[in-house]
Amino acid sequence: MTNEVIDLLNALSEGRITLDEVAERFRTRRWPRRPPTQPSTYGDMAAAELRDPDPYLPGSFDDVAAAYHRKTLTREQFRVLSRAVADAQRAEDAAEGRS
Repeated sequence: MTNEVIDLLNALSEGRITLDEVAERFRTRRWPRRPPTQPSTYGDMAAAELRDPDPYLPGSFDDVAAAYHRKTLTREQFRVLSRAVADAQRAEDAAEGRS
């Protein structure tokens, strides 16, 4: 399975693109997000804690985290790319009037 994020991470790993180029692309793309869930009771909160993790979301930060856990990204690369994703999401939130 492949998508833009995986393609960029593979290109970085293979030396076909620089970390700065990947980070810049990450800053300018729209990142898919899971809708937030707000438990209304303590029972709902407890049930949420016991559920399995959210399923894989293709083209999301899940791909970056998976690459780090496979050790195809260094800690420093992961930090740079994490910041780039956060920058993109903050810019999107600001453009949409969210805080």
